Amino acid sequence: MSKSEVVSYEAGQKSWWQKLFTVKSMEQLQSEVANSEMKRSLNYVDLTSVGIGAIIGTGIFVLTGIAAADKAGPAIAISFIVSGIAAGTAALSYSEMACMIPVAGSAYTYTYATMGEFIGWIIGWDLILEYLVGAATVSVGWSAYFTAFIESAFGYKMSSKWVNSPVSYVDDAFVTTGDYINIPAIVISLAITGLLCFGIRESARVNTVMVGIKVVVVLLTIFACIKNINPDNYTPFFPPNEGKFEKYGVSGMFSAATTVFFAYIGFDAISTAAQEAKNPQRDLPIGICGSLIICTILYIAVCFIMTGVVPYRELHPPGQNAAKPIAILIAATGMNWLNIIVSLGIIFGLASVMLILLMGQPRIFYAMAKDGLFPEIAARIHPKYKTPWFTTTLSGVLCALLGGILPVDVLGDMTSVGTLFAFFLVNIGVIILRFKRPDIPRKFKVPLGPFVIPVLGAALSILLLCTASTSTIARLFVWMGIGIVIYIFYGRTHSKINNPHLARYQNEEKPMGNPEHAF
Repeated sequence: MSKSEVVSYEAGQKSWWQKLFTVKSMEQLQSEVANSEMKRSLNYVDLTSVGIGAIIGTGIFVLTGIAAADKAGPAIAISFIVSGIAAGTAALSYSEMACMIPVAGSAYTYTYATMGEFIGWIIGWDLILEYLVGAATVSVGWSAYFTAFIESAFGYKMSSKWVNSPVSYVDDAFVTTGDYINIPAIVISLAITGLLCFGIRESARVNTVMVGIKVVVVLLTIFACIKNINPDNYTPFFPPNEGKFEKYGVSGMFSAATTVFFAYIGFDAISTAAQEAKNPQRDLPIGICGSLIICTILYIAVCFIMTGVVPYRELHPPGQNAAKPIAILIAATGMNWLNIIVSLGIIFGLASVMLILLMGQPRIFYAMAKDGLFPEIAARIHPKYKTPWFTTTLSGVLCALLGGILPVDVLGDMTSVGTLFAFFLVNIGVIILRFKRPDIPRKFKVPLGPFVIPVLGAALSILLLCTASTSTIARLFVWMGIGIVIYIFYGRTHSKINNPHLARYQNEEKPMGNPEHAF
């Protein structure tokens, strides 16, 4: 029998239960790398820029104010350290996996190779939540800073009816706000979607420029405001708990760590570009770990400045769906000229985050479609623009709808729990592969062996997940339930690894397009 016939026979002998945990072999993954049509054009500077572009955004510019005002107080700086440690352990695990498996698909591909198809599907579906809802969260933050800039620069105050969510989440229930829809959030989502559909290579250049602007804005804020710190604002550093788990105290600090964990989301987007790295074994670890270290230092500095200048309860005024703590910080110093410059810089900075997240989303669809778990249309490339136009458009439209309707705190918490789940599985995947495939060359290895950092990272991810609200966890389970239904009725029966007769492992299938210009 031929190789494809042998594979088909072996797949046919498996029970439906065994098929759920069929792993994609390292040999298959390495073959994909060898035969990839993607152009390897990104060095470690490019990848670090992608990471910073995705990381510095809504987490520090928006969610910091909500977490400090409502949960942690000045201890928000400690929340960032806790989240940074959890993200750092995941970054090391991502680096090891990305070096071994430099294939588009990020945690989805890693999980498929270690825990089987069903868990791979779960994490792929989870990543869709991370990128899609994450981009929607950023769009709401962008809207808040855009309206602040318009007011500061031109003295025009936009009606709240058209720049806020029509619903808010109060005391574990959605309530109407009286507002209509968040128009700026919708506009920026659709504008970036158009850019990604028609000018991807230009998008990469635009991102590099916006990242530079964003870092300068953060540094300018730190050094301009440091002289206005009032040490009394740091007392008490841990405000006394007010009777609810997430309301101040040490427990509030941990709850805030879950909220601001959103600030670290993005470095995993680097791994979605693994097939375009010039030297993935060297460049991916530098890009992942380097971007995370730079951003963590900036985050902690901003937190100390912010809570030192402004009393923490004032960082998220009541009745606002989206906070703009940087604008509040600068307003407290009286430097209106700085407010205009920084608001403009943040507008560009948040746009770069959306660009990276909406750029990474189609890659997940592409990887899953190549495995047969999504319809073939999810991997189609536009014949003229060479972009994954269908999934990019779909992602952009859904992002616009979510950003236009839902409040930022709901979106941010959903994204955080989804990402924590992904990080947990990546850490576990490193441990599994150390024992199942110790023979695979590893250009980068997580230090201290497989039972220290990966175990710590997995434990921290679970700890932070447990501090999320019950309603947030419930929404995660609903999303996962929808994904499982789709897998049962489509993915399971179209999987190429479990139904090789459908495609003969792509030897006989029609090409689905060349995503060379998908970055």
